[in-house]
Amino acid sequence: MGAVAALAVFAVFAMSASAQDKNPIKIGFGMAQTGPLGPNGKSALLAMEIWAEEINAKGGLLGRPVKLVYYDDQTNPSSVPGIYTKLLDVDKVDLIVGGYGTNMLAPAMPIVMQKKKLFLGLYGLGVNADFKYDRYFAMIPSGPEPTTSFTQGFFDTAMAQNPKPTTVAIVAADAEFSKNASDGARVNAKKAGLKIVYDKSYPPATTDFSPIVRAIQATNPDLVVICSYPLDSVGMVLAVNEAKFMPKMIGGGMVGLQSTVFKTKLGPALNGFVNYDFWLPAKSLMFPGTAEFMQKYQDRAAKAGVDPLGYYMAPYGYTYLDVLGQAITATKSLDDGKLADYIRKTTFKTIVGDISFGKGGEFAKARVFQAQFRGIKGNTVDQFKDPNVEVIITPAEYKSGGIIYPYEKAKQ
Repeated sequence: MGAVAALAVFAVFAMSASAQDKNPIKIGFGMAQTGPLGPNGKSALLAMEIWAEEINAKGGLLGRPVKLVYYDDQTNPSSVPGIYTKLLDVDKVDLIVGGYGTNMLAPAMPIVMQKKKLFLGLYGLGVNADFKYDRYFAMIPSGPEPTTSFTQGFFDTAMAQNPKPTTVAIVAADAEFSKNASDGARVNAKKAGLKIVYDKSYPPATTDFSPIVRAIQATNPDLVVICSYPLDSVGMVLAVNEAKFMPKMIGGGMVGLQSTVFKTKLGPALNGFVNYDFWLPAKSLMFPGTAEFMQKYQDRAAKAGVDPLGYYMAPYGYTYLDVLGQAITATKSLDDGKLADYIRKTTFKTIVGDISFGKGGEFAKARVFQAQFRGIKGNTVDQFKDPNVEVIITPAEYKSGGIIYPYEKAKQ
């Protein structure tokens, strides 16, 4: 080997060693890996790891590798303050992002605000409504009116039917997300001129939903809006089927029905339910990079033991770190204030489409879908890859089909 060639090889190795020697940019967060939100949290974490791997393969950010530092919050809000205190005071992370879900984000906010940190939260509904913190950004497409947007499409679809429904029942878990979503449902019901014939909450520890469903059934509502958490949602669907309860429309704000583990568990029992979602494999939702990312996620999901489809968590789990990464690259900074200022005024190109933030750090424009389950046979995973099994009925720009109404017809 000549002297020039040897020097060139040495330079390459030196550059590689130099990159490895640089301290990583540490991004810290809590993320549910166990408890009721664990299946969704695991799906989000895989997506986040894919983002970090892609960034590091390109040389990292600001010439430094990225390292994710995280702890399992166990779906326990009381664990959250301790996790974020440790991340900031002991682990000395450079930046933090939120965990998954309203109940896990809200307990972190006092610490975040005290430390004046930038904070992107994954799927938190109306978290910043009371805090009004100007460095918080919500990675959830609920838009400037987050509490009403979750069920807006449900009510709009119902009121477009002939004859129009006249009554509604609202039931919710006594927890942060469900309370916010049910507050929005009441606003939407009033706006639609509907009479609320049932409006109650249930304790989060509830396991038998048959008495609740029978009580709702006794009021004979045209519409039923359910604002529930994953295990509650499963219990509600089973109880509705067991009671042969047939309102004209049912669903709206049920967390969990977006996850493959619950879709395959419930199978045909889901037929006819109309419920919110954020991403489904419809042509209207394929943006540059979307298909490639979803393929990469699905290729790794089985081995990782996470949601094999990843429709609900994966696209946004990847995107909220992508937004952070784009901001770091553009500002050439890890300063929380500079990053917040940039995020506030920028439209980001992402795998879930263009994102910009408005009032309270929420999406400038809502993009919550209402989709209807139909034609499900058995409990296999592959059928849920068919866009016709979950049809987006609203909003109009992403619509993939019309509603089968009433619910009884969709059950047949």
